[in-house]
Amino acid sequence: MKLHFCIEYHTFYGQDLVLNVVTGRNMDDSDVAQYRMHTEDGICWKADIDYEAIPGSQLNYFYNVQVGDVEERCEWKVIPHKLLFNADNARSYTVFDHWRDIPENAFLYTSAVTNCVGGMKTEKPDIVDEEQCLCFKVRAPQLGAGDRLYVAGSDPALGAWKEKRALPMIRQGVNEWAITIDATKLADRRPEFKFLIKNPVKDYSPLWENCDNRVVELPVIDNGDAVVYELDEARFTFPPIRVAGTLVPLFSLRSDDSFGVGDFGDLKKMIDWVSTTRQKVLQILPINDTTATHTWADSYPYSCISIFALHPQYVDLRGLPTLKDKSRNYEFGMLRRELNSLAQIDYERVNKVKTAYLRLLYAQEGKSVVASREFKEFFIENEHWLVPYAQYCFLREQYGTADFSKWKGHEQWNEADRNALTSPRNKAYKSVEFYYYVQFVLSSQLKEAHEYAVSKNVILKGDIPIGVSRYGCDVWTEPRYFNLDGQAGAPPDGFSANGQNWGFPTYNWDAMIADGCKWWIRRFRNMANYFDAYRIDHVLGFFRIWEIPIHSVHGLLGQFSPALGMTREEIEGYGLHWQEDFFTEPFIADWVLERVFREHAEEVRQKYLEPTWGGRYKMRPEYDTQRKVEKAFEGKNSDTDIWIRDGLYALISDVLFVRDHKDPNRFHPRITVQMDFIYESLYDSDKAIFNRLYNDYFYRRNNQFWYQEAMKKLPKLVNATRMLVCAEDLGMVPDCVAWVMNELKILSLEIQSMPKDPKVTFGHLGANPYRSVSTISTHDMATLRQWWDEDWERAQHYFNSMLHQDGPAPHPLPGWTAREIVGRHLASPSMLCVLGIQDWMSIDERLRLADANAERINVPANPKHYWRYRMHIGIEELMKANDFNHNITDLIAQSGR
Repeated sequence: MKLHFCIEYHTFYGQDLVLNVVTGRNMDDSDVAQYRMHTEDGICWKADIDYEAIPGSQLNYFYNVQVGDVEERCEWKVIPHKLLFNADNARSYTVFDHWRDIPENAFLYTSAVTNCVGGMKTEKPDIVDEEQCLCFKVRAPQLGAGDRLYVAGSDPALGAWKEKRALPMIRQGVNEWAITIDATKLADRRPEFKFLIKNPVKDYSPLWENCDNRVVELPVIDNGDAVVYELDEARFTFPPIRVAGTLVPLFSLRSDDSFGVGDFGDLKKMIDWVSTTRQKVLQILPINDTTATHTWADSYPYSCISIFALHPQYVDLRGLPTLKDKSRNYEFGMLRRELNSLAQIDYERVNKVKTAYLRLLYAQEGKSVVASREFKEFFIENEHWLVPYAQYCFLREQYGTADFSKWKGHEQWNEADRNALTSPRNKAYKSVEFYYYVQFVLSSQLKEAHEYAVSKNVILKGDIPIGVSRYGCDVWTEPRYFNLDGQAGAPPDGFSANGQNWGFPTYNWDAMIADGCKWWIRRFRNMANYFDAYRIDHVLGFFRIWEIPIHSVHGLLGQFSPALGMTREEIEGYGLHWQEDFFTEPFIADWVLERVFREHAEEVRQKYLEPTWGGRYKMRPEYDTQRKVEKAFEGKNSDTDIWIRDGLYALISDVLFVRDHKDPNRFHPRITVQMDFIYESLYDSDKAIFNRLYNDYFYRRNNQFWYQEAMKKLPKLVNATRMLVCAEDLGMVPDCVAWVMNELKILSLEIQSMPKDPKVTFGHLGANPYRSVSTISTHDMATLRQWWDEDWERAQHYFNSMLHQDGPAPHPLPGWTAREIVGRHLASPSMLCVLGIQDWMSIDERLRLADANAERINVPANPKHYWRYRMHIGIEELMKANDFNHNITDLIAQSGR
């Protein structure tokens, strides 16, 4: 069969248009056949190819612009062009296309909207047997559930503009409708037409397009020809989609029969509650395996040991066969009731007991499970990560540590081991099969919960952490992707005056970009098996990460990476005389010691310091890094010891410039150094010069550079799936972040108490962009009730200026005030309004937790925080809280969500 492709695209000298025919499941380079197109005028491009097409099959393709063999620009590939071969007698297809950039309404093409909110299904077009076929294709993403698209036009074959004679179209793809017409019945070779919507249960039906009549100039169509017109998107005006939802960590869920921690069975129950209250989104925190030490330290959900593996603690034991050993079954039943009655999670006991249960069940059921067709399909699909993960887990247990540098002979994954670990007859396979079994069970249960959410029209929203554990399977398996001499974190902010040191290795983006970010693409596609929306944790890390030296404990000595460091000449160009030792070595003087250590100043001077030039001191070699100080004070927990330790940390970070981690001849101004002694020691004129340099560096110098860095990565990732992309864009946000997020149509995060505009105390909810997620607090923040009572003056300002209420603000926060705040957030223009379960409950004084401080999920300033918050009531009780649920339903209805 002959296929003729025609598209208008204005090119410049040296540019070629290339047709990319998708030959595999994905649209990676290995799954694409390329055909260079030809042109006579640089505008109209054509390509002719021979293709064996079976009636009823389809062809996916996209266009890109190349200069030589280098891609310069590409279409939006999330929803590629689709050609359906439904003309039985066709010997050739001629397709008239148009270039597709990412649309402004890209969110309408996400699975969150089409599969969950809309519940839309594609239809298979009938095979037609006309000799001459004309096909119209159009994308109509505005259509909702129950809507059908029709076409009507001037020609009698198109209904002569009569609504009752309009021709029904078929939804053949994601938001794409098509109709095939017998071209011999068209009297007009230049027909005018429009699309319209019919829905028998809607007042607006029928609804015509709000645009001029469409016109096409038909070519000569002979017998055996099929002509396909891909038309511009249908033009209908509907109110924008706005939905409400709840954020709750999966581990925080509680039900009558859960096992001391939320699980995938509880997730389905929570979906029921979300659906009952007319919400459309359920957002959870990361659920990847974090098991490194088998202690409560593993409770930190953002330190995963695998970007693919799910945490075994989330297994729903109710969904598995019971143990045949009745005594053990009774024993586990008693443990379940004991652990489930706890106010908070006992992380270590829960995981120990659940793992023991899974091992017994594996011994009982494992043989039949791994022999099943479902397991074999799972294994084939996930083998690339599952095999090294299982080996990693086995070695972690064998050596008693996740520090793989101590695994003699196994310090790095050996691909040669894969064959033995995938053959059931091999002893090595038997040693790791348990981990295959557990991940199969977890994946099956989460997929079931996801499918249940879709059936309830609920968007399940996941979370992608920015980092991975330094001693995790990903680093062990593919170390080339990581910089192990750095630590990822965040600069100082409202959460932490010393910055945050997450301990994760930073990414080797050069290596990742060199292979097309395959590691990230695999990660996102795997997540699409379970979620229809996701939150990119710390999206700023894709522009630049805050990289902290491995010898630092706090984040103050970090620098943005990558970043354009400053040369000595550039610094002097601002008028600041360069003094390298003075600017880059810790500033320690007697007056500094007296102010930091007071009565302990002499002890510090004698034990930890040695004198240097100009009446100053330097740290003794055995204490000259924060890690050395940390080790020296290990186990010393008295108030005095902590005072001295933290004071020494502060001395070490008291520098005006940080030397670049890669180029020793470039420097970065130290973050928030204006709060330190070295800045205080400067002349006022030098302070003014430094402040100008500081502001230029952090807010202007790197903007274009960081934009380019992000555009090397993020387009590949957000276009890898149809999930709705939301980003956590809080912190020290450079201007270029908004440029990229707008270009890629990523939803921002809007928190009224943390406005993006530094000139205001609280943001105005009415100014929220539509492409955003509005919330009151995140898991890293105090809840609404907490922050209201933490700072009475701030709460008073909010009460008067935002709620427009007179008089003193009431304390503690009453339910009616909380309801007003929640209602205003729901009324914002944001596409999503997702509130933490604690903030929802704040509106009901009888239901909410008595102690507001017990609602806190995480304290970012504490790197050793124990993540153990649980809902204080079960989901079953929540379902019966009629007054509370009706309150939520009313608020959502009033907001138009």
